[in-house]
Amino acid sequence: MSTSGTPATIPDVDHHHVDVNGTTLHYVSAGTAGTPILLVHGFPESWWAFHKLIPLLAEAHQVFAVDLRGFGDSATASEGFDSAVAAEDLHQFIQALGVGPVHLAAQDISGGTAFRLAATHPDDLLSFTATEMGLAGFGLEGLADITHGGSWHIGVLASPGIAEMLFAGREREVLGQWAFPSMTVASGSITGDDVDEFVRTYSRTDGWRGAIGLYQSMLVEGDALKALAESSPLTVPALAVGGFGGPFTVGTLSQVVTGDVESVQLDGVGHYVALEAPGALADAILAFTGRVDAS
Repeated sequence: MSTSGTPATIPDVDHHHVDVNGTTLHYVSAGTAGTPILLVHGFPESWWAFHKLIPLLAEAHQVFAVDLRGFGDSATASEGFDSAVAAEDLHQFIQALGVGPVHLAAQDISGGTAFRLAATHPDDLLSFTATEMGLAGFGLEGLADITHGGSWHIGVLASPGIAEMLFAGREREVLGQWAFPSMTVASGSITGDDVDEFVRTYSRTDGWRGAIGLYQSMLVEGDALKALAESSPLTVPALAVGGFGGPFTVGTLSQVVTGDVESVQLDGVGHYVALEAPGALADAILAFTGRVDAS
């Protein structure tokens, strides 16, 4: 639980900070044996998105869950932050900890970051798991088109100055009354304490800058990601996991990898899979990483 600015935590995780690429990243670690897994959150989240998942994975793996630059308890982002910067942050993070190669498990708007990392630094990865993820250049931009069912928040976050004008000081309303309720299917899976923790970090001065940078990237990097997928497609084993965005996730991943993509579709689960169905997600990841490690 978190109260009045106190960071939330869970038993058996350690909190750390590391300086990389001109910033400071906060992360948690758990588990002492097995191959490493790096968990990368989406929006509107932080490492806390995985607090139910981490203990399940740590039974068989070393687990690291990082707050991206501008999110959680990592340093805030400045203007010019984008998915390319975030990818280099993660590359240097893996190097600084000396834990590579890792099983990379990323979700949602961190897709561009995760794909850039995997394509430009393939030696950093053992495998790639995408949960509820799309990529610019492969249809993700369509989610900004409100005339065809897209979401208004993408345009707001991508428009300079607008998100901070509208969202700053209203974090509880934005997250607790819109973001989580509107994209959650499993009733009761996201608690008031969860919302409190996410609100705590987005309420920091410049606390929206990380999300702003990644959504601005989303609307301009399509050509770059398509070119990268053509020149450097992913060659590691790949898994797509979806709640209500499952077909989109596997369809996207299938276009940027050279081999087959394993797919797991979880029924009765919305967008926030790690919070809504941690047991089922852990089962899917552990079965996948177990096969990869065995091979």
